[in-house]
Amino acid sequence: MELRQQWLGNVRGDILSGITVALALIPEAIGFSIVAGVDPIVGLHASIVIAIVIAFVGGRAGMISAATGAMAVLMGGLYREYGMEYLLAAGILAGIIQVLLGAFGIGRFITFIPKPVMTGFVNALAIIIFMAQIPQFVGAGPAMYIVVAGTLAIIYILPRFTKAVPAPLVAIIVMSLIAVWLKLDVKTVGEMGELGNTPPLFHIPQIDLSWEMFSVILPVSISLALVGLLESLLTATIVDDMTDSKSSKNVEARGQGIANIVNGFFGGMAGCAMIGQSVINIKSGGRGRLSTFTAGAFLLVLLVLLGNVVSQIPLAALVGVMIMVSIGTFDWSSLYRANKIPIADTIVMLIVVGIVVVTDNLSIGVGVGVVLCTLHFGWKIAKLKVTAGTEDGVKVYEVRGQMFFGTASHFVDHFTPAGDPDKVVIDFSHSQVWDHSAASAVSRVKFEYYKLGKQAEIRGLNDESRKAVEKTGLSAPSGH
Repeated sequence: MELRQQWLGNVRGDILSGITVALALIPEAIGFSIVAGVDPIVGLHASIVIAIVIAFVGGRAGMISAATGAMAVLMGGLYREYGMEYLLAAGILAGIIQVLLGAFGIGRFITFIPKPVMTGFVNALAIIIFMAQIPQFVGAGPAMYIVVAGTLAIIYILPRFTKAVPAPLVAIIVMSLIAVWLKLDVKTVGEMGELGNTPPLFHIPQIDLSWEMFSVILPVSISLALVGLLESLLTATIVDDMTDSKSSKNVEARGQGIANIVNGFFGGMAGCAMIGQSVINIKSGGRGRLSTFTAGAFLLVLLVLLGNVVSQIPLAALVGVMIMVSIGTFDWSSLYRANKIPIADTIVMLIVVGIVVVTDNLSIGVGVGVVLCTLHFGWKIAKLKVTAGTEDGVKVYEVRGQMFFGTASHFVDHFTPAGDPDKVVIDFSHSQVWDHSAASAVSRVKFEYYKLGKQAEIRGLNDESRKAVEKTGLSAPSGH
């Protein structure tokens, strides 16, 4: 029933939003092909195949996957040095790696990415999407600004009167007709590159199956697999929030792998989920798998049957749509709520934004953000308090806080075995022993008392903590 709902629960909305996405995919696919140094048709074929395949095997309904810039920058060097066949083989191997990672439950790790990093990721992508439109204005005349303004006006005003048709789709069609009718001096999609009219065709990469070939493509494939999964799983999480629904991240990881494997056998460059196109799809009313399938299928129709018509679409109209995407993607609440959230979270978010925008590398920004959040968290919980008192004439050390590698040495410093009475009690009722370093510290303190002929009684350990201490093999003999 759920699968039927994902395909047929929103037919009209999914088809119209899919058509909108297909139109917006064209300049993106061509642009990313140029980044990778390959022919424009390679990016277009990739977007067709990946979108169609992921509609069936993905874990996040309504999310758009196709050729992306994050993947394109990783494969340019391989293509220039070894050619197209190696590029296709690297994409297939990257897909195999993604399928394996999905089978091993890699999707679970997306929950370890903190909120400030997620916010930084979203805001950085919004800025990158906006900055990517700026070159289109260089050397452009007044017509460019008029079409962009007209596009944005339709997008934001039309929904006030009707939401029966996606505003971005109406904007693209209306502004294209106006540009052609008035013969406005604006760049068109056709000027970006030859669309051609050839559909994706099955092709086995012509490579020499040798260790040398494998050693060449493996590093690139690993990078493609990891960056592709990172961007896809983060995008899936964002779409989850936008639609107030949940998705299977492990299924999505496997689906991305399957899509890249199939794509590699149909002449396309490796791809992953696209935050910009996914936002267009959701804001245009797309919710189900049918929207993703329609995006790929309609792009195929455009490529094979309507290439001449599509070539006349003014880039300014598509630029207007992407500016809308950047505005809608940016988490504006992260600005006006800055004084209500911890300053450390705001700093991490800004660092992630800065790194991603400057390096144009999602994985570096997210990686640094996760490390910073981890260090901050470790610093916050590394507060161990050990107080000494007496209870029925016996000296009692009460431990409060988390016992782990960050507090282990600090724990040992609180005890004075030589100056203590023959028996002391160490109470862990308000503490947790987490790792080997902490367990070893407990055993070490106990053993220091034992060497002096004194007894250190440990009490209050929960089952996990007790097992951790016993496993060290360093605890004193029974009774001491």
